[in-house]
Amino acid sequence: MNLAVHGLEGNIGQTYGSTFTNDQHKTLRADYILANPPFNISDWEGEKLQDDPRWVHGIPPKGNANYAWLQHMLARLSSRGRAGVVLANGSMSSQQSGEGEIRQNMVIKDVVECMVALPGQLFSNTQIPACLWFLSRDKRVGPNGKADRSNQILFIDARKSASSRISRTQVEFTDADMARIAQTYHRWRNTVFSDGESYEDVPGFCYSASYEDVQKHGFVLTPGRYVGAEEVEDDDEPFGEKMDRLTDQLVSLITERNSIEQNILQKLKGMGYEF
Repeated sequence: MNLAVHGLEGNIGQTYGSTFTNDQHKTLRADYILANPPFNISDWEGEKLQDDPRWVHGIPPKGNANYAWLQHMLARLSSRGRAGVVLANGSMSSQQSGEGEIRQNMVIKDVVECMVALPGQLFSNTQIPACLWFLSRDKRVGPNGKADRSNQILFIDARKSASSRISRTQVEFTDADMARIAQTYHRWRNTVFSDGESYEDVPGFCYSASYEDVQKHGFVLTPGRYVGAEEVEDDDEPFGEKMDRLTDQLVSLITERNSIEQNILQKLKGMGYEF
């Protein structure tokens, strides 16, 4: 139905199936996979799949399918394949029911390529903060890029990168916002889509982490742990002068507030309301 609504065609199999219990594409080995599975679902019949060959990195918990989705995508990739998966933020750090061990095994096997933290209020149908997982079967020099990124993970913290607001409750990325994120990745891998500039870590936005970095953080993959704080440009104003200026502004604002309050009280008194 989702494909039809968006005017797309797709091979969904010979019959209605289930990604987990009645997979219609067991022989598929794709070079690229994009997926936006439902977040944190508990009724995925995981109890029937404890010995499933897709669980190479560990058996997903019966009460949450997040790591079942990730391992399913990995199982359907070709030897050079890559996948992009949207999941709930909790998937980056959860330690419940063996999820931390699965995540650790995925890092050890070097299948995690890039993690992107997304802004809150990005989706209209959920307020759950989300992230992007980019998985790769081959991070060496080759068709996926001219830079060998074996045993490295690119972390991008895009929580503050959505510069457009649709409404009071929803934000969106502009084309420029998305281009910045995409170009950061392409520079990091030195792909054919790169603008030719060398990749550099940007405090508060992106960081290329080694296996040792990730190990030091207990295999938690939240970008904010790695990118650090955004650099703030120094205005060269001496501290004493800045404090005097800000104090004067504060006194002025307090005086203005008191004047407005007195004016409101006088107006109410004139209407017969005493305080």
